[in-house]
Amino acid sequence: MQFQFEEIISSFLEKRVGIANEFLNADLAFHLKSNLVSLYEKEALKLAGLANNHALNHNEKIRSDKIFWLDKADNNHHELLFFDLIDAFVLYLNSTCFTAIKSYEFHYALYEQGAFYKRHLDQFKSNNSRVFSIIMYLNEGWIKEDGGELKVYQEQEIQIISPENQKCVFFKSNEIEHEVLVTNVSRMSITGWLKTAL
Repeated sequence: MQFQFEEIISSFLEKRVGIANEFLNADLAFHLKSNLVSLYEKEALKLAGLANNHALNHNEKIRSDKIFWLDKADNNHHELLFFDLIDAFVLYLNSTCFTAIKSYEFHYALYEQGAFYKRHLDQFKSNNSRVFSIIMYLNEGWIKEDGGELKVYQEQEIQIISPENQKCVFFKSNEIEHEVLVTNVSRMSITGWLKTAL
């Protein structure tokens, strides 16, 4: 576990975007994907919105993914294992990088065929509590033709990151503009934010 944490932190410090290819173990990724698919089949996922001055609106010209917020109170075994992993990562991050993370929020995200999310920042103008964005992918057997890559914009570089199963991507919410390119197959992930506020 510590290796994955070091891998993502060291690559973040070097390139402002941290990547760990096996942040989730294969068994946990499989069960989380199964949970996501089950929720999707029950139509529990809802069209994601855009927050603006505390109001939520939907604009499918900007984003067209569907989401379901994770909650420890649901007492799902594998989601609790996921939260244990995040708790350990936050503890490691705070102790090694003095980041003062106090809370987090995560949701499942599913992009149906043809879905996308245009270029954006993750931090709200009216709320700066989101410090780090973190994405964990659940796409077994991903190939380039599937699409749905994460496109990351930096001053001197544009980076294209494949959404492969078990991979984690980590960056500052207020600094890194990014977009999800059009996906040609269902694209699944857990997306969240590490926060300085409770």
